[in-house]
Amino acid sequence: MDRNVSLFSDFDIYLFKEGNHFNAYEKLGSHIIEVDGQKGTYFAVWAPNAEKVYVIGDFNGWSLNHPLAPRWDSSGIWEAFIPGVDKGTKYKYYIISKYGYHLQKGDPYSFFWETPPATASIVWDLEYKWADDEWMKNRAKYNSLSSPISIYEVHLGSWRRVPQEGNRFLTYRELAEWLPKYVKDMGFTHVEILPVMEHPFYGSWGYQTIGYFAPTSRYGTPQDFMYLIDSLHQHGIGVILDWVPSHFPQDGHGLSFFDGTYLYEHQDPKKGYHPHWHSYIFNHGRNEVRNFLISSAIFWLEKYHVDGLRVDAVASMLYLDYGRAPGEWIPNKYGGKENLEAIEFIRRFNETVYEKYPDTQTIAEESTAWPLVTRPTYLGGLGFGMKWNMGWMHDTLSYFSKDPVYRKYHHNNLAFSIWYAFSENFVLPLSHDEVVYGKGSLLNKMPGDNWQKFANLRLLFGYMYAHPGKKLIFMGGEFAQCNEWYHEESLHWHLLEYPQHQGIQRLVKDLNNLYKNEPALHELDFDPSGFEWIDFTDAEQSIISFLRKGRDPKQLICVVCNFTPVPRFNYRIGVPFRGYWKEVFNTDSELYGGSNCGNMGGLMTENLSIHGRPYSLNLTLPPLGVLFLKWQDE
Repeated sequence: MDRNVSLFSDFDIYLFKEGNHFNAYEKLGSHIIEVDGQKGTYFAVWAPNAEKVYVIGDFNGWSLNHPLAPRWDSSGIWEAFIPGVDKGTKYKYYIISKYGYHLQKGDPYSFFWETPPATASIVWDLEYKWADDEWMKNRAKYNSLSSPISIYEVHLGSWRRVPQEGNRFLTYRELAEWLPKYVKDMGFTHVEILPVMEHPFYGSWGYQTIGYFAPTSRYGTPQDFMYLIDSLHQHGIGVILDWVPSHFPQDGHGLSFFDGTYLYEHQDPKKGYHPHWHSYIFNHGRNEVRNFLISSAIFWLEKYHVDGLRVDAVASMLYLDYGRAPGEWIPNKYGGKENLEAIEFIRRFNETVYEKYPDTQTIAEESTAWPLVTRPTYLGGLGFGMKWNMGWMHDTLSYFSKDPVYRKYHHNNLAFSIWYAFSENFVLPLSHDEVVYGKGSLLNKMPGDNWQKFANLRLLFGYMYAHPGKKLIFMGGEFAQCNEWYHEESLHWHLLEYPQHQGIQRLVKDLNNLYKNEPALHELDFDPSGFEWIDFTDAEQSIISFLRKGRDPKQLICVVCNFTPVPRFNYRIGVPFRGYWKEVFNTDSELYGGSNCGNMGGLMTENLSIHGRPYSLNLTLPPLGVLFLKWQDE
């Protein structure tokens, strides 16, 4: 072995020490190289408080025969080149701490890991021939905030399974044959994949990440995952990955207490431990940790052609008192509860992503009223591209869960969301979090008999697609799965044998296509000029009506929602333009399992003024239904 080989330049070390080395995965970890005509693997690991570090693995019988050398520059990096170690070699770092601890750790920068419950890292390369040039060339358009973005949220291990083979997972390559075709046929523009980064506990759904540079080996190799992304791109589908820079699990082979000290996490449990999730909190103020996390983000964008990152649990990063009682947290230097180091990290992360990949998006899962989440950092914002609208989700599902007879008392829940709808760039999520742990499926949240449940679900989707904001639906919701989601089994695809479930699936498909094809429904999602109330005061009949507008003033769609199971006849609303308004969508259509109550394809305006507008439409409103009416330019 050669302990004098290094991939680091003096400039690399300078950037690493100051916390600005955001391609650290090119230097740290294991890399197959050739030295003096001899092929082998270069290893490098950051362990500043180690007394000795060894590489152990199946190449040396897991013995302490291959020590790494510490660099002379006080970077805390240990390195060496070991000839003959090739792709597929399993290994760990054996670390003897200055404080006497002996630890066996996986490689934080490993590209590939053994399949859990095995815990070794694997020497691997990232060679792959991409065939998504067309997508990559045009993705700025597909990811634009003025473009339609309709996201299908997926957990890869439970989307489909193979019951004939012990209920096994589909592999990445099998998913590549099925998932892109389905998503494209359904009209979604993007998929969002629950954390695919290696994680020891499958039941965490990936949110207890341990391999920040490795797709889980449960479904195949890194190249297999690249093939899945490649296939999605070739079908015109963008890929968003869930990414978890907020916390990490306690597993002994992972990041915790890495070199016998609290290296990646805070030492004080009041700052470094999540009582809710029983996991450790990253020390976002440490330069080397910032290198690690931002390098992970850049890695997925660079090496895997990912189009966006949805950042999990941002609220837990922003607040020092998140999930803690008084006395269980440490105030910042000003005495406040804001986590200043994490805020700075988030801003640096977003600045770096958009500097290097301006045609991608970052999306915050942030559940509080923290201001300017999706505003630029130079304006004091956090710099995200979009944010999940948790308030809309909570208020909407709370409203829909109520029997329609009581909805008139909660009418403001519908109108309230518009008051803040343009304060951020919002995604409207009906996510996995709403259909687990006893919360029930979307269908079973709906009140009433079986017909009303399906009608309410059609109404929910219609209202969601009409409301300003991008869209997200978790898998199974699009065909009204009856049971809540369970990660150990496939979605209940057999339900599509039944007409009502077919109707919901057809409705979502048609809504996606309407949303994509009508500029009024997506161009100004984040601009108040794209929305105008007609009437939000009819609480007694639980009806709201509004206009969605595109940049072209002739692009205009009128939306009317009836949240009761009573059809409304001769219901008059005011509209700004004279002429024919075509009924372009009706959630009560018999195509979707409805009663086919509507307006015979459209109707002409009358010269009767109402709602402060010169013309009006005399409508028939379907029960538990949404109408989309498009003005036809004369």
